[in-house]
Amino acid sequence: MPRFLSLIRIDENNAPAEGPSPELMQRMGELIEEMTKAGVLLDTAGLTPTAQGTRVHYEGGRLSVTDGPFTETKEVIGGYALVQAKDKAEAIEWTKRFLKVHEPHWTVTCEVRQVEEA
Repeated sequence: MPRFLSLIRIDENNAPAEGPSPELMQRMGELIEEMTKAGVLLDTAGLTPTAQGTRVHYEGGRLSVTDGPFTETKEVIGGYALVQAKDKAEAIEWTKRFLKVHEPHWTVTCEVRQVEEA
């Protein structure tokens, strides 16, 4: 079965300062448990804020290293989910369910891409 990576994009400037509510975390935990039992979820995690990140850039044969935060970036990868699904449509359905556990004040975009298999 193909694997799909759902890249969870958020705007750090508009995300709730207090982070996810306990109710959101409970709904998320329930969905993660369901996906795991269904054999769909292979891995998932949130990422630390860009202020704690570092970018390593390669261009023209030269490397540069820049510590966060990256203020010029509006949306950042806030987390990911690696799923195994029968097709892209199924991966998108699981992604929709993930997005629906969030409260209305959240703005979250998921980019679903199939993993290239060697």
